[in-house]
Amino acid sequence: MITDPTLMNQFFVNLEGVRVLGINDEAEVPEVHIELERQVVGCPICGVVARVQDRRAVRLTNLSMAGRKIALVWNKRRFICLDVACEQGTWTEVDHRIAAPRLSLTDRAGRWATFQVGNQGRDVEGVAKDLGCDWHTVNDAVLAYGEALIEHPGRFADVASLGLDEHLMVREGQRRHKNFVTAIVDVDKGQLLDIVPDRKGDEPKAWLRAMGPAWLAGVTAGTIDLSATYKSVFDDVLPKAILVADPFHLVKLANSKVDECRRRVQNETLGHRGRKSDPLYRIRRLLLLGKKRLDELGHEKIMGYLAAGDPRGELQMTWHAAQSIPELYEVTDFALAEEFIDELIRDMAESTFPVEVRSLSKTLKRWRTEIIAWHKRQITNGPTESMNNLAKRVAFGFRSFRNYRIRALLYAGKPNWDLLATITPR
Repeated sequence: MITDPTLMNQFFVNLEGVRVLGINDEAEVPEVHIELERQVVGCPICGVVARVQDRRAVRLTNLSMAGRKIALVWNKRRFICLDVACEQGTWTEVDHRIAAPRLSLTDRAGRWATFQVGNQGRDVEGVAKDLGCDWHTVNDAVLAYGEALIEHPGRFADVASLGLDEHLMVREGQRRHKNFVTAIVDVDKGQLLDIVPDRKGDEPKAWLRAMGPAWLAGVTAGTIDLSATYKSVFDDVLPKAILVADPFHLVKLANSKVDECRRRVQNETLGHRGRKSDPLYRIRRLLLLGKKRLDELGHEKIMGYLAAGDPRGELQMTWHAAQSIPELYEVTDFALAEEFIDELIRDMAESTFPVEVRSLSKTLKRWRTEIIAWHKRQITNGPTESMNNLAKRVAFGFRSFRNYRIRALLYAGKPNWDLLATITPR
C-alpha cells in the first residue's frame, strides 16, 4: 500500500519519470505541478552535455478528475549547448506523453477532444466548455491529432469504384464569394477518401497520381454528374476505368428542360411569369413526377391543364421526352439499352420538337457512352452526395481548408479510431 502523499499523486499522473511537485488548490482551477526527473541531456546536434539555463511553467488544460476540473502545470527545463560553435543554442524539453509541442491540452485531453469532435460530431465550442478552455485550444489539438489519424497508412484499402463531386465549403467576403471543394469518395464502401481544394480538375488529378500506379490499377469504375471537368480527370488519369454518368442528374436535367419549356410557353401565351391561377403553373410539380407515381386523377389533371395552357403542344412533347429518360434505366439488356438511347437521340433531334427537347438530345449524344455505362456497372454518385452532406454538417463555414478537410475526414472518412491512442500528433 502506498502511503507517501507524493507517491500517491505520482500514481494518479501515471507517467514513468514524471515527478509531482505539489498541488495548488488555491487557484480557481486546482493545479498539479509536475516536472521530468533530472537526467543528463545531450545537444541534439553535437551531442555535448547540455546545461539547464532556466525553467518555465507551462499550464496545460487536463481532463476532469472526480467531476472537478484539474489543470496540469509542467515546469519545463530550457537547455543550452555548452559548445559555442554549435548552431543549436537553446531548446526546451519535450515529452509527448505529457503534451505535444505548441498545444495547450495534455495528451489525454487532446486525444479525448479529438474523439469527441471527430467521431461524435460535437462542436468545438461545446468540448471547450467541458474542458474549461477556449475554442482555439481545442481546435488546435483536434487538427494536430486528427491530421495524424487521417494520414495514417491504411486508412483506406483498395478502391474499385471512385466518385467525384463538388460542394460549397464557405461563403467569404462582402460579396459572399463561394469557395468550393471536391470530394473523392469510394462509392462501394461509402467512404470519404479525401477532399481537395476548388472544383477544377487539376487537384483531383494530382491526388490520384500521387496514389501510384498500383493503386490506380485497382480502380475499375468511376461515377460523376454531368461534369466535363471531372470527366477529364478520368480521361487523363484513369482512361481504362468505366465512367458512369449518374442517373439522378440525368433525370434532373430532363426535368429542368420541362421547367424551361413551361416557363417559355407561359410567357409566350400569357405574357407574364407563372401565377397561381395559370393552367401551366398549377401543374408545375405534377409535371416533375414520374408517370408511375401519377394516379389516374393526376394524369387527367395534367392532360386537362395542358389542353388549356399549351396550345401548340410543346410542353406536352417535352414532358413525354423527359419521361422517357427513367424508362432507359428500366431496360436490363445492354444491347437493347444502346438501341433505346440511339432512338431517343435521333427522335429528339427532329426539328418538329421544341428547342428544349433538341437540347436534351445533344446532351444524350455527348454523354452517350457514360450513360449507357450504367448498364455495365450499376453505380451511382449517391454515396458521394451523402459524404458531401456529412462533411458540410460538421465543417461548413470554415475558411481554412486544412481545418475543413480534417474535420470532414474525421467524421466521414472512417478513420481507425483504435489508432488514436498510438499516433503522434503533427
